[in-house]
Amino acid sequence: MASLSNWQILLTQSRRILLINYEYPPIGGGGGNATRHIAHELAKMGHQPFVLTAAWGGLPLTEYTQGVTLRRIPALRRHADRCSVLEMLAFVVTAMLTAPIWARRWKVEIAIVFFTVPCGPVGWLLKLLLKIPYCLSLQGGDVPGFDPGRLYRHHIIAGPAIKYLWRNASAVIANSNGLADLARSFDKLTQIDVIPAGANVIGIAPKSNYISHQHLDILFVGRFVRQKGLDILFEALGMIDPHLGWRLLMVGDGPERETLTAQAKRLNIEDRITLKGWTTRSILPSIYRDADIFVLPSRDEGMANVLLEAMAAGLPVIGTDVAGTSEVIINNKTGLLVPPENADALASAIINLIDNSSRRETFGRAARECIETSYSWTSSAAQWSKIIENVIATKSLT
Repeated sequence: MASLSNWQILLTQSRRILLINYEYPPIGGGGGNATRHIAHELAKMGHQPFVLTAAWGGLPLTEYTQGVTLRRIPALRRHADRCSVLEMLAFVVTAMLTAPIWARRWKVEIAIVFFTVPCGPVGWLLKLLLKIPYCLSLQGGDVPGFDPGRLYRHHIIAGPAIKYLWRNASAVIANSNGLADLARSFDKLTQIDVIPAGANVIGIAPKSNYISHQHLDILFVGRFVRQKGLDILFEALGMIDPHLGWRLLMVGDGPERETLTAQAKRLNIEDRITLKGWTTRSILPSIYRDADIFVLPSRDEGMANVLLEAMAAGLPVIGTDVAGTSEVIINNKTGLLVPPENADALASAIINLIDNSSRRETFGRAARECIETSYSWTSSAAQWSKIIENVIATKSLT
């Protein structure tokens, strides 16, 4: 007899779905990671996903993996962890020239476009030329009001185009309630729905040992950019007695690296910090499990994949009380929430968990359960599948 998941696949009408994103692993961050997982989960459900993304390095231009057809197009991409405005524009131009060709070849029925800016115009063009409906997946930086210190001017310039692209989309989906609220405050006429980001629950085994030995390892994973609040983390660590035996492992890289290195020297904590650089996703689960505490001190977030992954690994987490993060971390149950840009509160939270291994274990096990229950990529893809069916059904009636 077929299992429930097999019956679900049999009952799913196979759709030919184009996912568009200027970043896709191994390049990019959370948005690219979300694109890959959603594509793979849609394939498991019986759909036929096609991905259009940027070429990079020596990666093959065409791949077929786990039911997903991937096409990389020239886009001047130079770095794996960051993308300039020029590189984004290059991707949009190339994608607008080639997406209609690939969409016809693949017989695409619907497009999911990640990031209104820069990728939204590609979805709009497919709708204009081929009558293919598009849905927008909001990831954070493409929503006016997000990270205003860095993106305010970009949002002022792109604001009218963003509204136009939202209003011409068949669905606009944010990856957290907080991001949806921010989007609604920008455009009160567009319906903004929510499909939370997820974590690879099956691929990340949970931590089993919560007793730290010799050193207590604090972990951060992500880009070294102002949005992530790493300067606040360093300031907080500078307040913590080194005799408590803490160390910080930072997995990632970015434009703030030199500034952070100088700050660590000023605070006399550089010998306690390891900058590992970017690593392959296959070894990230073991890095999570080997850590004792995960910290995400962001000034702004949509819904950070790395936070969900750390919780899936059974890590107690400390995050700032900002949109996205505050939805996932249940304060004093799965972790601790502190005000953004408050080094004193962050230091107190870190000391709180350093001093209490039983509390770390309680939080970590509750974090894993939270992710299993509410934040799997399987669940996210199932919700996307419903959106897809509703959009296609509506189109057939018009």
